[in-house]
Amino acid sequence: MKTCKRIGALLLALILTCSLSVTAFASLEDTGFSDVDADDWFAESAVYVRDNGVMNGTSDTTFNPNGTTNRGQIAAILYRAAGSPAVSGAADFPDVTAGAYYADAASWAAANGIVTGYSDGTFGPGDPITRQQLAAILWRYAGSPAAESGADYADESTIASYAVTAVDWARDTGVITGRDGNVFDPNGRATRAQAAVILHRYLELLGSGAEETPETPEDSGETRVLVAYYSATGNTEEVADAIAEATGGDVFEITPADPYTSGDLDWTDENSRVVYEYENPEARDVELAQSTPADWADYDVVFIGYPIWWGIAAWPVDGFVEANDFTGKTVIPFCTSSSSGLGESGDLLAELAASGDWQEGQRFRSGASQADVTAWVESLNLA
Repeated sequence: MKTCKRIGALLLALILTCSLSVTAFASLEDTGFSDVDADDWFAESAVYVRDNGVMNGTSDTTFNPNGTTNRGQIAAILYRAAGSPAVSGAADFPDVTAGAYYADAASWAAANGIVTGYSDGTFGPGDPITRQQLAAILWRYAGSPAAESGADYADESTIASYAVTAVDWARDTGVITGRDGNVFDPNGRATRAQAAVILHRYLELLGSGAEETPETPEDSGETRVLVAYYSATGNTEEVADAIAEATGGDVFEITPADPYTSGDLDWTDENSRVVYEYENPEARDVELAQSTPADWADYDVVFIGYPIWWGIAAWPVDGFVEANDFTGKTVIPFCTSSSSGLGESGDLLAELAASGDWQEGQRFRSGASQADVTAWVESLNLA
């Protein structure tokens, strides 16, 4: 990432494992929290984050150390740690209320590709953050670096595809390690006590200036890959995540401002939204929640994924293609379909873009394996 690069480097250097086996800081006489004893391993951190305005107590006298940390809180914590930079416009999430404590943080995090929304266009600010989500957030914050796969965790198969490389990276760097029994526990929750220790050490290291900023892909000349996709039922999303896993690329979901419901997508219903749009091409101009990914100019290779609708790319993708300049980029379409092939969908998008080096694409059936996707990516010789 170009933005917050120094902060990201320092954050990566100090975040501890979410199991947090740590040495306690110097003892305190009184924490000011009725639920934090002075000799608790996280006591000094709880006081520090409170006193420095990074993380508040749940009341004037309580910290709730065993409470979960949610997505809105993580976004707000990182945003405060970044110095609360100015943001332009409100967050494009229906569940982010203007004026909420996390509103600017959600806009900042989404614009910088640090914390993205869900496939339905929501941000989920109140959802407890999971270990695999946290790994993915920090991995993206680091610029989505490559990682050695290493030995599998015992619960490796339960790690979501979008987080596999992030978890490998987190283990390699010591950012987040496994728990007893060689499990990662991808859906485990991070407590407020753990978050306090993470932020305390982060801010102390930031103040020391002891860490150097690592090279990011745009500094090193490494090829930067973006996987942009629209997914109606989740099939295209699975392939997009597999491509990101194979390339170490970033992911951008093309999300309609007015998301399609299951009823909208029922092509057998002559009164459904997709049938109406198919029969009335002027209605296919679908407004998007966000048209251009953060750091768009820095990407060298762009994969564009979509389901096939009536023999062409699902039309929400058209708005993304029209909104962006692909000059100097290698563009590779891919689609998912149970019966139809890629057809002319890629060529039609290339004509719509009128820029970029568009390559021959690939069609995948639903349930395509990571091995199949990786084999295709390797055949492209992108390096």
